[in-house]
Amino acid sequence: MSRIGLAPVTVPTGVTVTIGEHNLVGIKGPKGELSQQLHPDMTITMEANVIRVERPTDQKRHKALHGLTRALLSNMVIGVHEGFKTEQEFVGVGYKVSVAGSLVEMALGYSHDIVFQLPKDIKATAVAEKGKAPLLTMESCNKQLLGQVAAKIRSLRKPEPYKGKGIKFKNEILRRKAGKSASKK
Repeated sequence: MSRIGLAPVTVPTGVTVTIGEHNLVGIKGPKGELSQQLHPDMTITMEANVIRVERPTDQKRHKALHGLTRALLSNMVIGVHEGFKTEQEFVGVGYKVSVAGSLVEMALGYSHDIVFQLPKDIKATAVAEKGKAPLLTMESCNKQLLGQVAAKIRSLRKPEPYKGKGIKFKNEILRRKAGKSASKK
């Protein structure tokens, strides 16, 4: 039994939900607007500011779709009401990040700077304090898009296990290795 799928999604005030044909769900709120086509086997109903998802059978795939559909709806509601945020630290000597509009310019130890174009739904800010690693903060109402962009930026210079240099998420704990030990005589 899908415990996640059975939980109702509460719609806060200020958020409007429209459920169209073929499970096309549109959600509008103060942080933005999202719409997504959900699986047609699932039955989505809304009554008194509560969204419920029901599945047609107890097949394994319907159970999986049940929880997935409910989680996607919940993320959409939270996104348009509160929004999502990721913070990435640029750890390394000479590593820099700056934001100009929708362009993120990064100096990551390569022979050239890397310029990354952000999607229009994502807002970014960069902070560089003396004595601390530069910090890139991105905000969006779309959790999936935000995670995908953050993963793409991280892949430009993944943290290495010896010194910990690279792009890492804030408060991420890296698995460190000891490195070479002195020769024994």
